[in-house]
Amino acid sequence: MGSMYGEWLRAQREAAGLTQQELADAAIMTRSHIAHIEAGRRVPSKEDARRLDGALNTGNVLSSFLPKDDGTIADYFENARQLEQQATMIREFALTFVPGILQTEGYARAVLGTTFPPRSDGERDRHVVTRLDRAKILDDPLTPVVWALLDETVLRRPVGGRKVMAEQITHIVRLVESRRVRAHVIPLGLGAHPLMQSMLTLMWFEDQPPAAYTEGISIGRVHDSPAVVQRLQGAYDLALSDALPLQESLALMRAIARDYGTP
Repeated sequence: MGSMYGEWLRAQREAAGLTQQELADAAIMTRSHIAHIEAGRRVPSKEDARRLDGALNTGNVLSSFLPKDDGTIADYFENARQLEQQATMIREFALTFVPGILQTEGYARAVLGTTFPPRSDGERDRHVVTRLDRAKILDDPLTPVVWALLDETVLRRPVGGRKVMAEQITHIVRLVESRRVRAHVIPLGLGAHPLMQSMLTLMWFEDQPPAAYTEGISIGRVHDSPAVVQRLQGAYDLALSDALPLQESLALMRAIARDYGTP
C-alpha cells in the first residue's frame, strides 16, 4: 500500500512539473522525506499529507487515502537498512540476538547459519559481508549516537560457542569503554518488561520524522505513524528505566565474558 501511495504521489508531482525539492519547499518538508514517501519506504503524517494535497492541488486525496496500516512491510530489513544509514540517533533493543551493527564476524556468521532452509556457504558469506558493512556507521566517532538496550538473555545464549560469545561481548564492552556506544542490560531478575515481544530499533534523523523498526521471523516492519513511533519510544524509555546503570551493565558484561573465557 505504501508503494502504491508513493507511486501516485510521484505521478501527481511530475504532472505538476515539480521536482522533489520544489514540492518539498511548497509542502514545508524535506526533499529526502519526499523521496522516501515516493519510494514506499515512509508514510507521511496526516499533517504532511494535508500540506502535500495543498501543494499539489489534489483536494484531500493524499490525506484521505493514507495507508491504513501503521507501517510498511520491509523487504526483510532493506527499507530499515537505508534509514539506518541516514539516522543521527539509533536506539536498539535486543531480545534474542546482538543488534546487527554491533555484531562481530564470528557472531554474525553463527546467527546467519541458523536459517531454514540452510544457506550455501557463498550465500552466507555475502550476508555476513552485508551485515558487517552496516557496522561501518560506527566509523564516524560521533554520528549516529547509538544506545543499545540488551536483554540479559542475549548475553547468556552461547550463539556460536563460548569463544564467539567472549569475543562478541568484549567487542560491545570496548565500544562502550571508548564512549562510541552506550549499552544497558535488562537483568533476568527483572521479570517481564515492556519490550519482551520483539526486537526494536528507534531512529531519529536530521531532516525527517523519527521512525521505528520491529522484526519477527522472516518479516520486518518500518513504522512511520507518529502515534505508533511515540508509543514504541515510550515502551523503550520505560524498559530503559528498569535496566542496570551503565557501569553495572559493563561489570555484568565483563563477568559474563570471563565466564565464556575472555579472548
